[in-house]
Amino acid sequence: MKIPFSPPYIDESVINEVVDSLRSGWITTGPKVKALEGEIMKLTGAKAALGVNSWTSGATMMLRWLGIKPGDEVIIPAYTYCATAMAPIWAGATVVMVDSGKDFNISAETIRKAITPRTKAIIPVDIAGYPCDYDAIMALVKEPAIKSMFKAESDVQARLGRILVLNDSAHSLGARYDNNHAGTETDITVFSLHAVKNITTAEGGMICFNMPEPFDNEQLYKEMRLMTLNCQTKDAFTKSQAGGWRYDIVGKGMKINMADVNAAIGLAQIRQYDKLLAERKRIYQTYDEAFSKYDWAILPPSYSQVMESSYHVYPLRIKGFTENQRDEMIKVISQSEVAVNVHFVPLPMLSYYQSLGYDINDYPNAYRHYIHEISLPVYPQLDDEKVRFVIKTVVEAYQTIASSSIR
Repeated sequence: MKIPFSPPYIDESVINEVVDSLRSGWITTGPKVKALEGEIMKLTGAKAALGVNSWTSGATMMLRWLGIKPGDEVIIPAYTYCATAMAPIWAGATVVMVDSGKDFNISAETIRKAITPRTKAIIPVDIAGYPCDYDAIMALVKEPAIKSMFKAESDVQARLGRILVLNDSAHSLGARYDNNHAGTETDITVFSLHAVKNITTAEGGMICFNMPEPFDNEQLYKEMRLMTLNCQTKDAFTKSQAGGWRYDIVGKGMKINMADVNAAIGLAQIRQYDKLLAERKRIYQTYDEAFSKYDWAILPPSYSQVMESSYHVYPLRIKGFTENQRDEMIKVISQSEVAVNVHFVPLPMLSYYQSLGYDINDYPNAYRHYIHEISLPVYPQLDDEKVRFVIKTVVEAYQTIASSSIR
């Protein structure tokens, strides 16, 4: 039985929505992007939402808007995908990495130790779709002692008066926090809509604006929408109308808008997201029930009184295994044509970040999570028979490696 890791969910409604876009003659930014933004606002409760062409470009744009400059610091976890670091680097900041907690996410107390007068933003990451402790993180940046340390060096920073919190919710569209869907816990939330995500636009991202007063989030949406189009005063549709050719460029913009033909995929999916999310939860709970019987299996966090995961992937950890044993276990699983993954290789283990001076020895928890972790597939097309096959394959692979001389 061949089981891929994360195929996109494509049904007739998705195909019909894309075809409708193609037949309309309008395939770049237009009504379907606007409709998807509206659906994200409805789902999350965000005050405004802006579609972009990737998480990375959206986060980079927001850090540029904040006024990031060389010498400024942005705090991120060491245990994350490279995009979390690339955005502040492209914005001009110095990345300050912190270690994970007992679970995969960073904690407010770990962040506290990394804050300096140069800290301008914090990017917590919802690993596998399980939210960070945002009440604690937001309380931290609002503490009088932390605020007094903050040095505003742009108009935006002066109006905010504290460190910006931009959460990396690449995995967590549909997660819950304080009985609300994720998307309103911090100042800025950025979701990924990449091909492997719960809701996809093939490539894409969505910025949710929840800035406090005196910011006007609807006005901020308009400003950032202009920014995504090279700060051009007329969009492509308006320019294409008879006599509408003249335009102006009013700022240092970027070209990172989302196209309608992409938005159509996500629009069809998000309209049935309750059903799709329930299927993901079914798979998660089946994994939990099966692996809870084994003392070698460390189950991922998925639910508490305050938080609930989006069930993006299932990051199983194998107690006591070395990195080599984990790798060999993945090879054995793959021989049964079950695709698994690892989330993530910590940033300090990657060549580029090593060249910048980051050392994995400074992040022991991140390394510990990494060497034990195997991500299992979670997607609506996995029926019960396939899920049972994944479980059987993983258990047998563990037994094979545990009984061998591999160390």
